[in-house]
Amino acid sequence: MMMTFEMACETVLDTLEADWRSASDQERMGRLEKEKKVILGFEEEMNEYKAKISRIVEEKGLSDVPCPEWYRNISEGIFHELYGLAGLAPWAYDETDEYARSSSAKLIGDRLFCLIDGVSALQPQRIETERREQLKRTFLMSAPKERLEQGFHEVYLRNGIRITIYSGERTKPDQDVMVFRKYLLDRLTFEELEDLGTIPGGSAELMKLFVYTGMNVLFAGPVRSGKTTFLRIWQSYEDPKLEGAAVATDPETDWYSIMPEAPVMQLVADGPKLEGIIRPLMRGDNDYIILEEMRDAEAFRTALEIASVSTGRCKATVHTNDASVLPFMMAEKIRQRYGGNTEDIERRIAESFDLAFEMRQTEDNRAEKKLTAITQYYTDPETGAPVFSKLMEYDNRTGKWYWNRRLSPKIIRKLSAFPKEMRRIMEILKELEEGRR
Repeated sequence: MMMTFEMACETVLDTLEADWRSASDQERMGRLEKEKKVILGFEEEMNEYKAKISRIVEEKGLSDVPCPEWYRNISEGIFHELYGLAGLAPWAYDETDEYARSSSAKLIGDRLFCLIDGVSALQPQRIETERREQLKRTFLMSAPKERLEQGFHEVYLRNGIRITIYSGERTKPDQDVMVFRKYLLDRLTFEELEDLGTIPGGSAELMKLFVYTGMNVLFAGPVRSGKTTFLRIWQSYEDPKLEGAAVATDPETDWYSIMPEAPVMQLVADGPKLEGIIRPLMRGDNDYIILEEMRDAEAFRTALEIASVSTGRCKATVHTNDASVLPFMMAEKIRQRYGGNTEDIERRIAESFDLAFEMRQTEDNRAEKKLTAITQYYTDPETGAPVFSKLMEYDNRTGKWYWNRRLSPKIIRKLSAFPKEMRRIMEILKELEEGRR
């Protein structure tokens, strides 16, 4: 009978289990720890197990056994089935051009869906119940506070992939869900965003000047709109000699990888813990603060308290489906949680932040992102009322960006410390408004 892929996996597993039976208790503990690291993506442990499996495949004469099309070869396939991410591995490790361009995947029951060219496409891979349970248990080992019975979890792989798990009473029987998200554009430049059609042509220099002159900025949009990627690119242009602090509810961004030479400290906090770090952050020797994925009153209040006393360079991403009412939404949530007057809080937001960048997925291709608006925040010099004016807006009907060259009085005051840069910003805005860039 011809050897099948499943039989080859069993042969390799039998060999490895024979080694297990002959091992001491101490060796077994070490192996369990290694196997956990393998699934979580630790490179050294992965390479060790891949080499071990390759040797067994060679010794047992399994090299010519047909393997599923989504694996590169029989050794890789057996490794992923026994100790890796099973059929999800080719997506997680960008083993095809299609998967390298795919930012998200969903495992619903045994079915795998990957976002390919903006469409969630069903893949031929299947991951059975027992293997999914093994993956879940291993993922949760990376987050000791998470418990399988909770039914909802967010954890991270070694390579930064975020995993959201729904299971137990939160899902239908045998239809547990795992959502995987990876970031594709971390190393892009503003010029490359122009080429991709994410930001308007001719605006890259303007973006760099806004970074250089230290604007307080918000990046707003729904899930998968590209706001976190935009923040990362923006931050990559920041002066690496400046000291920063990045605060997030979870460790989504590895700032030390994006800016390895910059003194950026990363803090993980939410709810009461987030409230408790406001004063230490404001007393710290930080030139700027980054706040990621603000969603609730505690995060909005933290951002407002920090931005209102900063000299600039504050950056934050805000999860919202309607950025046009973002200041009111933030103010109302702060009022509901802490009291006060919504209009007064909204005024403080307008005084504290300079620009808001609104991101969206395009309607016909969810893999494409668009910067759909840049809004200036300021207060009316006479009435003190909050004012929100569009510096740029994208028209879905025409597929064009339209610009307004008039800068807010607050931004002009800030730019007065940068006369050369202010002249250039005004020149660029005039050219963009007139369609000459």
